[in-house]
Amino acid sequence: MSRKFSLVWILLVLAVRGLAGPPDTTRLQPKPVFGKEARIVTLLLDRHHYRRIKFNDSLSAVVLNNYFSELDPSRVYFLESDIRKFDNLKDKLDDLSRAENVTPAFSIYTLFQDRYRTRLNYVLNTLVNQEFDYTVNESYESDRDHLPWAKTPEELNDTWRKIIKSQALSLKLAGKSQADIVDLMKKRYERLLKSFDQINSEDVFSFYMNSITESYDPHTNYFSPKATDLFRQSMSLSLEGIGARLTTENDYTKVAEIIPGGPADKAKTLHANDLISGVAQGKDGEMVDVVGWRLDEVVKLIKGPKGTEVRLQVLPAQTGINGPPVILSFIREKVKLEDQAAKKRVINYSVNGRNMKLGVVSLPSFYMDFAAYQKGDPNYRSTTRDVKRILQELKSEGVQGVVVDLRNNGGGSLPEAIDLTGLFIKEGPVVQVRDPANRVEAYVDDNREVVYDGPLVVLTNRFSASASEIFAGAIQDYKRGVIVGESTFGKGTVQAVLDLAQWIPDQDKVGQLNLTTQKFYRVTGSSTQNKGVTPDILLPSPFDPNQFGESARPNALPWDVIRKADFQPAINVNDKLVANLSRDYQERLKFDASLKKYAGEVEEARKNYGETTISLNESERRKQMEEAKKASSDISLDTKVSKEGIPVDDLNSLKDEPLREGLLILSDILTKYIG
Repeated sequence: MSRKFSLVWILLVLAVRGLAGPPDTTRLQPKPVFGKEARIVTLLLDRHHYRRIKFNDSLSAVVLNNYFSELDPSRVYFLESDIRKFDNLKDKLDDLSRAENVTPAFSIYTLFQDRYRTRLNYVLNTLVNQEFDYTVNESYESDRDHLPWAKTPEELNDTWRKIIKSQALSLKLAGKSQADIVDLMKKRYERLLKSFDQINSEDVFSFYMNSITESYDPHTNYFSPKATDLFRQSMSLSLEGIGARLTTENDYTKVAEIIPGGPADKAKTLHANDLISGVAQGKDGEMVDVVGWRLDEVVKLIKGPKGTEVRLQVLPAQTGINGPPVILSFIREKVKLEDQAAKKRVINYSVNGRNMKLGVVSLPSFYMDFAAYQKGDPNYRSTTRDVKRILQELKSEGVQGVVVDLRNNGGGSLPEAIDLTGLFIKEGPVVQVRDPANRVEAYVDDNREVVYDGPLVVLTNRFSASASEIFAGAIQDYKRGVIVGESTFGKGTVQAVLDLAQWIPDQDKVGQLNLTTQKFYRVTGSSTQNKGVTPDILLPSPFDPNQFGESARPNALPWDVIRKADFQPAINVNDKLVANLSRDYQERLKFDASLKKYAGEVEEARKNYGETTISLNESERRKQMEEAKKASSDISLDTKVSKEGIPVDDLNSLKDEPLREGLLILSDILTKYIG
């Protein structure tokens, strides 16, 4: 897929000013403080980053390539000759940064600025008024970050002809007339030009600094003063609206994450990796085309007062870029802590004449109400407290086994992951942490009270990350439960937030550095980084590791192994049990109609996720859309149990196939292997 922008890119885009006034070229000059910040960031990276590598001539070449890609990720503005023009900087950016010289960043950006305006003026003056021939058999490759830079302006002209033709065809297929298409495209690219002219020197410096920091790893980021302020605000505001975190990919706004407990999570209609192409207000408001818009502008349209309606035009990830758009409606609200909290459900059904009662604990995140805790509130909310209460309730209700659902749980509080593990195992190490000096510390659960010691299944998917991986890994390593689902994300690093004002005290405002300083390891010594946690029973996954997860990032820290910790495994799960459960699952995969259908849907979604070639032939595009629509009509790959207390008498009535399979595996444990 195209180059993915990190969270820091989102916040940098948010730093862009309003859309008023002509371009002010004086704002694109480096300020003296930028050089000071560059020197300090370089020093901190050299001395304290986990990788313990120096910003040297070799890394300088990587940074230069990163900067070109940061500015032009789809390679549709720069020419190959533009790139070669700056070859003399390949081994100099390290020395220049230490010398407080960031002039090259602005020299390159000035050229980019010229290329960008030239390209968009060509679009406005030549392409948007064209009426294209959609009977020609040609296509556009949207995954362009691996393609060579264009050699001539004519080559770029043809690339942009295909871009505009593809966008115009999408509008035509959405029912727009030729006059509407021309009007929409003209407004789209005029807005892009206006927005581009508002970028200031702070933004340019931020782009450049992140080209340096992210050459170390994806989670080491520089935040400008403006971005730092917005990030702090977002910690209190990010749970308002529809409950989705957004990023940018090519011309689209992309859903990066669904916030647990928010309107989008409750509706189950918007998913990670969906692309947003339009936003409308209320039931009858005009659908505003937002393709090509800056992220902050799209966010402004989506956010709004609590209780109001917003509609999104979305290209679902499961049908891909060639699928039909859908219109989704949400009522804005603020996500409350209780909406994110752990939930339970009891499943009642019979198998082979035996009545089964199974409990499901859905865990959206690892949370803790720090404010209430600091105030001394004895009833403060936390993951461990809530799950402990739920487990006690399930035991009193007579459940025979428990499924802990960690799908789409992106992590959260590390102490909560450790304490939660302690509800299922006796005291012992839960996770190990190694620092740049190779010092290893084991984080131990010292809770001697095991709240639940019965049969346990933990359900994961590709978006179970960080703290989720620590919990799942510990349960697997202690042989306490069976892990079922997809391999997890693979985010096994720890970041420290460093305020650069500590080293540059004479400045009113400077940025901050999020620096990767430690790495997580399981008690067996295996890292959770990059590879994540591999389930004991691996279910079909629509996500290619080369496209989704930590391993999709070329600069991600590698997986490795350290010495195992001193721990005593339980005896709940052994190799024979896992082998038997795997055999049973493979048999169901052959004959179970529901599971076979799900596997087919997953394969179709995986194919759509990987499709990057867009047909520019109208009949072919219509055919692709119809096929995608037909294939996706019954696909529901990541629905989750959220309602409490509603019994299910027939597992076949569950629309959530991974959960159904997890419950079947749990029932196999109960009926076949432990009596």
